[in-house]
Amino acid sequence: MFDFSQDIPIGCDHAGFRLKEFLVQNLSSGGYRFRDYGTFSEESVDYPDFVHPVAKSINDGTFKRGIVICGSGNGVSIVANKYPEVRSAICWTEEIAKLARLHNNANIIALPARFISPEDALNMVKIFFTTDFEGGRHQRRVEKISHLLK
Repeated sequence: MFDFSQDIPIGCDHAGFRLKEFLVQNLSSGGYRFRDYGTFSEESVDYPDFVHPVAKSINDGTFKRGIVICGSGNGVSIVANKYPEVRSAICWTEEIAKLARLHNNANIIALPARFISPEDALNMVKIFFTTDFEGGRHQRRVEKISHLLK
C-alpha cells in the first residue's frame, strides 16, 4: 500500500495547470501531500521542464509514485519514460489506471487534461495510489522492460 505520509511529485504544462490545481486542492484535504514542480500558471511553457524533475525523483528513489499532466498525456509520458526506473502510464479511464498498477507496476500516472473531466482524473488518481502491484506473472514482464538498459 502507498505511504500517504510521503510527498507525491506532480508536474504539468500550461494545458494541465487547471487540472493539477484541482487535484492538489481536492486530494490535499484527503491526506495526500505534494511536491509541486509546476508549472504555476496557464502561460505557455515546455512540458519537459516540469516532467524531468518528477521523473528524476521517481527514478532515483526519492519518491515512489508521481503525477504528470499535459493536454494529451502523450508528451509528459514520453519524457517520463526516458528514465529507466520509470513506468509512466497514460490513463483516461479508471480501469486503465487500475490495470496500470496491477499489471505494469506503473509509478507515474500521466493524465490527458483536454480529454478527461476533473472528477474522472480525481477518481483515477485515487485508484492509482490505492492499487498495489499484483506481481506474479506480471513481475517477470515488468523486469524485462529496462533489462537492456542495465
